[in-house]
Amino acid sequence: MIDAFVRIGPLMDPASYPKWAQQLLADCHESKQRVVDHEVYRRLRDGKLKQATIRQYLIGGWPVVEQFSLYMAHNLTKTRYGRHPGEDMARRWLMRNIRVELNHADYWVNWAHAHGIHLHDLQAQDVPPELNGLNDWCWRVCATENLAIAMAATNYAIEGATGEWSAVVCSTDTYAMGFPEEQRKRAMKWLKMHAQYDDTHPWEALEIICTLVGENPSMALRTELRRAICKSYDCMYLFLERCMQLEVTQHERASPALAAG
Repeated sequence: MIDAFVRIGPLMDPASYPKWAQQLLADCHESKQRVVDHEVYRRLRDGKLKQATIRQYLIGGWPVVEQFSLYMAHNLTKTRYGRHPGEDMARRWLMRNIRVELNHADYWVNWAHAHGIHLHDLQAQDVPPELNGLNDWCWRVCATENLAIAMAATNYAIEGATGEWSAVVCSTDTYAMGFPEEQRKRAMKWLKMHAQYDDTHPWEALEIICTLVGENPSMALRTELRRAICKSYDCMYLFLERCMQLEVTQHERASPALAAG
């Protein structure tokens, strides 16, 4: 394959990837930063997010956490051993990481318990329907799109932004210190795991995507990859915006001084 991609530089260096991929990262950066820099995460970091908002966030986010391993399993069914180097990479990577994602669901439950939210609350999903948008999109993209696009939307986009916003929340001890000492480790494990562990996952996903599509994918495919990644970011952003409706009034949102707390 003349246009086959084989990474020769560091995994987490954008320069290790084809020019089209570097441009893709640049084109999607603004959409990602709207999520990573969102006020919800700054308030959570500073221990200023209302309990009602945290409750809605944790319940609304549960389907994505609980079903993330299922998105990956769906993508695994698109692979065949020996058919393409990218599929072989994806096959090994997905098999290895599905088990990890199963554990992450346990950690989310522990985080919710620390805020008085029980499993039956997570399962009841008594939240505004707008909070279902991210999960609906993940299922749709994994069910209808090819392996590269589906992994771009989930393993690259969602895991990448999640690792970065988790690092924001964990950048100080303020939120963690709000839990009783005997609860603190269990309550923070999901956040700590994503802030410290998942940072390589989106880059590994990017390497698989580049191996699947090669050095010179068509402009149409590049456009579809960009749209899928930005759609995931946009769904995450709309989720956060809906949560903020519980947090502050329209007047407070319009006043930077008040919004800063």
